[in-house]
Amino acid sequence: MNKTFRNVLLALCLPFGLSAGHATGSGSTPLPDPAELQLASVHAAVAPLDSGGMLYAKFADRSVAIASITKLMTAMVVLDSGQPLDEWLPILKRQDNPPKNSFSRLRPGSEARRGDLLGITLMSSENLAAYVLARHHPGGREAFIAAMNDKARALDMHQTRFVDPSGLWPENRASAGDLLKMVRAAYAYPEIREMSTGTSRRVHFRGPRYSLDFGNTNALVHSSRWDLKLSKTGYINEAGRCLVMVADVGGEPLAMVLLDSFGTRTPLGDAGRIRRWLETGSGGAVAGAALDYERRRAAALAGADTVGGQ
Repeated sequence: MNKTFRNVLLALCLPFGLSAGHATGSGSTPLPDPAELQLASVHAAVAPLDSGGMLYAKFADRSVAIASITKLMTAMVVLDSGQPLDEWLPILKRQDNPPKNSFSRLRPGSEARRGDLLGITLMSSENLAAYVLARHHPGGREAFIAAMNDKARALDMHQTRFVDPSGLWPENRASAGDLLKMVRAAYAYPEIREMSTGTSRRVHFRGPRYSLDFGNTNALVHSSRWDLKLSKTGYINEAGRCLVMVADVGGEPLAMVLLDSFGTRTPLGDAGRIRRWLETGSGGAVAGAALDYERRRAAALAGADTVGGQ
């Protein structure tokens, strides 16, 4: 295990205080200096998977749109239902009139296995697949969404609300701190760990018979430098680029929640900066356009705080 990261874990075993963007240890081993970590993501939470404490937090208590990060909760509700993953489900036309583009290559009227639909919901963020899973839940889509919110309450995710299973609605909201709880819960499901980190998946359909290939929306699954244990990306305009994942860092699983950044690869860069910060104490630099976006969004949050405090 990397010595710096091992010392961080030892420090986390002791009580410490944490505020947005800051982490301080009370032991003889200090945590890495948060001032040395600059992220393009507006909201962030970073913690060892098995520890109750956070290494780093940035606006982590704000409830914001989370886009397809939603689908981790969708997967847990599907698996909690106990319905067989090998059951064939009809692909249904959407009846919920989503506010965002919901293009899908799935053909309504054909059938796919529940496990395959769950796999492409997690790995490829397939929105129609998430919708079909919810429609085939006992009690239908409304019961499914109720189960999502019940699960959030059971996990003490008090800044979280779900209105759909895919994340196309910006009303699906949570804080980075809440999502850290959701990631820890999702990690307990072997199916979610395996499905969310696969590089590709071929799904076979019937009635009519056809096959489709799907890839992972997180490019880091293809990198030899990363050992991912869980992954989910998300994007709608209101949420920005989002990424949650668990990765092996220094021989230990580390959970990262990164919300609202600019550019497809910006959250991936933030993940690299976090790992570098833990291993060396220095996080590196953020590209200009991504940094400008972060500063504008952070300034807007600070302005809202000022107005709210008057």
